[in-house]
Amino acid sequence: MYVPVTKVKPLDGYKLQLKFKNGEEKIFYLTPYLNVGKFAELKDVSLFNSATVRFDSIEWANHVDLDPEFLYEHSSALKTRTTRTSERGKKTPRVAARR
Repeated sequence: MYVPVTKVKPLDGYKLQLKFKNGEEKIFYLTPYLNVGKFAELKDVSLFNSATVRFDSIEWANHVDLDPEFLYEHSSALKTRTTRTSERGKKTPRVAARR
């Protein structure tokens, strides 16, 4: 399924928080790919953190990219849990990845 990536946020542990055009947010775990070809370069945390949205997907400063279909199919959906109430009575969501 082709769903363009609209936002990427690199996280600790070689994870990417992704937002897709359909509104879904997911976590992609890059660790299994860090010993494959050019992806090994992404072990450098500063290079990993250079991930940006480009042409409906993500790309790093070393020009490595991933297909948006692959990202969508191989990422885990986020679940939101309410953990506390703010001073104004609004519930504050807490986001965690489902595995």
